[in-house]
Amino acid sequence: MPGLFIDVKVDPEVAKDPEAAAKLAEVCPVNIFRASESGVEVVESELDECVLCDLCLEVAPGKVEIVKLYEQK
Repeated sequence: MPGLFIDVKVDPEVAKDPEAAAKLAEVCPVNIFRASESGVEVVESELDECVLCDLCLEVAPGKVEIVKLYEQK
């Protein structure tokens, strides 16, 4: 089940990049990203643990989007 409060979107190009995946997994304090040799996976069960630190946005500027579902109408 996706998060109730946020969703995370990763650019498909970045999602397939093992190096970018490793960086995203490393910086996330709540393990939203899981890195593998084939790229990054968003761990949906951890989405609502996001503390909105924006570290993933800093590592992949313009390639990761945090969607605040509670702000959508």
